[in-house]
Amino acid sequence: MMESWRWYGPLDKITLPEIRQTGATGIVTALHEIPYGEVWEQAAIEERRDMIAAEGMVWNVAESLPIHENIKRGEGDLEPLFDNYRTSMENMAAAGIHTICYNFMPLLDWTRTDLQSPVKGGGTCLRFEAHRMAAFEIHMLGRDAARDDYPADVLEKAAEWFAPSTKADQDDLLKSIMSGLPGAYDRYDIDGLRTALARYDGIGRAELRENYRRFLEEVIPTAERLGMRLCVHPDDPPRDILGLPRIVSSEDDLAWIMEAVDSVANGITLCSGSLGANPINDVPAIAKRFADRIHFVHLRNVRKDADGSFEEAAHLEGDTDMVALSRVLLDEQNRRTAEGRADAILPFRPDHGHELLTDIGRGTFPGYPVIGRMRGLAEIRGVLHALSAG
Repeated sequence: MMESWRWYGPLDKITLPEIRQTGATGIVTALHEIPYGEVWEQAAIEERRDMIAAEGMVWNVAESLPIHENIKRGEGDLEPLFDNYRTSMENMAAAGIHTICYNFMPLLDWTRTDLQSPVKGGGTCLRFEAHRMAAFEIHMLGRDAARDDYPADVLEKAAEWFAPSTKADQDDLLKSIMSGLPGAYDRYDIDGLRTALARYDGIGRAELRENYRRFLEEVIPTAERLGMRLCVHPDDPPRDILGLPRIVSSEDDLAWIMEAVDSVANGITLCSGSLGANPINDVPAIAKRFADRIHFVHLRNVRKDADGSFEEAAHLEGDTDMVALSRVLLDEQNRRTAEGRADAILPFRPDHGHELLTDIGRGTFPGYPVIGRMRGLAEIRGVLHALSAG
């Protein structure tokens, strides 16, 4: 498996020479400065590719080529947006980039309520606290229907948190929830978020699925022609949020996606953390079922609480059996290698590391410090070496 590292380009405080020292050889990045829906021009792609190559690494996965919200809503004249997406795919393929990670989460990407939750031994991690999310939805956003989305004990704790909270507390919670959109142009205050959510009125699970199906039907034929692999990232957290449906949260969801357009080009980013945050998901079993459609891997671990809260665990210490998952992935890679497939080697990256040691206070993107991810990469590297040797 190809050791890779997410890099936010010129927006990132972590440099390419630093990444090279981690041992990663693949760079997972995107042109984050380009607004959603606009074309990634070939010259810009090649400039970023060559910048990475000059440091002895390769741009192996585009994460993400974002999908415009109008496509998710099925709103307006979408042909120009589909044309732009296909053109960007053409330009990436011409520059030698053939794997695209993307998501179909409405409005927000990954969502956390705490960006610096303490961990045992020191350092911090990302955390999703159910009662703080409930407090945000009900008491700050004024979405009273959210009372039906949480159990009674979580609602009680939400009220208890909100009652003494200061404006600074509430601003910090809003900032945390908005922080899952690095590189995106939309950041919302409370009023702006209410307005953005209103544009999804009338769009439920069935409607979002049909909008997703249309996207796949529009772009997968181009991916097939170009020899590209598109791989959807699961929802994070894997549950409806802010009244918005989530449709990439479970094994059944993935099965629907794979069948919606049955093509090897329509694949999965196997994110063990996102899937692992859903108590019904057996991540190694899901990986085994869909192994032939996994084109990219995010390896991280979470520790879940009974009320729906969860936090980022050390890579080998959470609820998902990372050794069993790694075995499934290596078996699939070996199978592809035996078949002589061009996409045999699976790129993976350590995801959402703890903020440790000199990471603390550096101001890197939440969840993406150097040392915490390097620790995760080293641990996973050890697992993969042991499995390969045994």
